[in-house]
Amino acid sequence: MKYWAYLFGLVLASAACRGIGQNTYNDVPDTAMLAKAFETYREPAIVHRRFKHADIEPLILKRRDGGAFEVTQLGVSVLKKAIYQVKYGQGPKKVMLWSQMHGNEPTATMALMDIFNFLEGAGDGMDNLRNLLKEQTSIYFIPMLNPDGADIYNRRNAMDVDLNRDARAGATVEGRILLEAAKRIQPSYGFNLHDMNIYYNVPGTPNPVTIALLAPAYNAERDINEVRGNAMKIAVGMNRILQGYVPDGVAKYDDTHSPRAFGDNFQKWGASTVLIEAGGYKGDPEKQFIRKLNFIIILNALIEIAQGSYAQYDIAEYEALPFSDSKLSDLLLRNVGASRDSIDYKVDLSINRDEHTVESDYYVRSRITDIGDLKENYGYVDFDADGYHFMPGNVYPKVVKGVGDISPEQAMEWLRQGYYAIQVANAPENRHHSLPLMIFSGRAPTPASPNLGRDANFFLAKDGKPAYAVINGYLIDLSSPPNETFKNYVW
Repeated sequence: MKYWAYLFGLVLASAACRGIGQNTYNDVPDTAMLAKAFETYREPAIVHRRFKHADIEPLILKRRDGGAFEVTQLGVSVLKKAIYQVKYGQGPKKVMLWSQMHGNEPTATMALMDIFNFLEGAGDGMDNLRNLLKEQTSIYFIPMLNPDGADIYNRRNAMDVDLNRDARAGATVEGRILLEAAKRIQPSYGFNLHDMNIYYNVPGTPNPVTIALLAPAYNAERDINEVRGNAMKIAVGMNRILQGYVPDGVAKYDDTHSPRAFGDNFQKWGASTVLIEAGGYKGDPEKQFIRKLNFIIILNALIEIAQGSYAQYDIAEYEALPFSDSKLSDLLLRNVGASRDSIDYKVDLSINRDEHTVESDYYVRSRITDIGDLKENYGYVDFDADGYHFMPGNVYPKVVKGVGDISPEQAMEWLRQGYYAIQVANAPENRHHSLPLMIFSGRAPTPASPNLGRDANFFLAKDGKPAYAVINGYLIDLSSPPNETFKNYVW
């Protein structure tokens, strides 16, 4: 494929069809209107992150029978799953949005299903917005670019290639589908929709980065031309909305230029491209609140593109956003008393709960990720353990028949007695459980110690008695019933 000729042609075509500010539209939707639209048009079939291609495909195909969209199959993945394009509008401003090129980054795909529902709506006082989009934009959605990865909740495709590092080589069938769509459409705007891990924080604060924004750099020098500058302005409009929902919860993603990445290349090819990374938000493990934020900022950005109103924003406002830091963990214990070789000391412990996918569910396995002076670090749960001492737990001496024979009350009582692990004779076929215990059916868990990389299963003791339990990275106050939803597993 003659990529250089293609890229040069795309740059010229994109520049020719730009036309910022040619239309004025004064009825700008406010945040309350967009939030109401989300609640009205939220797709009820998708309620968790680990949906599969078979869940999304019917939601796409049903659009073929209505008059709002044009649905086209662009090709198939490595494992022969269909990849679709959903087009809305017939206007001169061409916009491309693609989601889930990383299979385990599903938040924007959920939001696109909600946007599809909104665009099909009528008679709700927002038809003027739909008409604006129809007349001024042609929007090309490619939801779930990596269906094979999505089906196993994996970042890479079935060839083990990161699709977002395939813009230059075009080695994957999915990467070529996106490249060919860009060549055919020649967009003026692009939205590269992703998730990032939940451990990014806004620098100097305990706030998770709920949304990271980026106008990717089109060269190593990170120069700003009109194309990238317009992307920065679109991001400013997004940030202004987000500050009303997650004050100080927005940052920029790393803008180091990657010559292999799609966002960087779309920017180079002449499409003002914004990267949206859905991060973390406390109490939102399935990212349903962040799904709402994606719906609002994407829809508002499309409206601002249609009316040209993003041109009002100042690039300096984008540049003032801090870059994401990475000093957040699931649990941070400060000033934990510990002993080793007759040496008593205090130490901070950072603990993360790593997710392991099983079909449409997952369990977590925790580990100690850092030890020492962590004063500049933070936790979703941040606990000052001054006055408490690290205490390994014991394995309950009797074998219990099965998980169903253990009540939550009994589990808590065993924890208060210093037992953190229970052996069961019969492991259930579905090995997930929600009890605040380590449950095993074979070999006993490794004894705990305050060392890097070790499983986080121990007690915080006061006067030699357990006061708190740390079970699989969850902090449990033994003086009251637990208020967590545990994602544990029978080992």
